[in-house]
Amino acid sequence: MSAKITSAEELKKLRDRAQAQVSLRSGPREVQAVVHMGTCGIAAGARDVMAEMVTRLDEAGLDDVTLRQSGCIGLCDEEPMMTVTDRERRNFLYVDLTREKVRRIVKEHLAGGKPVEAFLAKGEKA
Repeated sequence: MSAKITSAEELKKLRDRAQAQVSLRSGPREVQAVVHMGTCGIAAGARDVMAEMVTRLDEAGLDDVTLRQSGCIGLCDEEPMMTVTDRERRNFLYVDLTREKVRRIVKEHLAGGKPVEAFLAKGEKA
């Protein structure tokens, strides 16, 4: 059983902790990468994808990329997945990810500006 929140300050602290867990990198960014971390994604390896993203973004010095996590989007058989929103506000859904694929996405798409079409969901085009 969890403790009751008895003040606005306690609620604010709880909200701040939750936001810190959701947003793994802080500050204003232009590009967003969202790793889908629902139960199906975690079972398929989304934690490895997230860890690789953190490492590769730091190594590449990509300070303009916000890394977030979200739940399942209903394509459980395509997990682990990540959605990248670029500077033009276009969305790219990467599916069936591995650490190796993440390395290429960071290098070619996030650093180089060219989506990796081979890893996009069926029907998605760059």
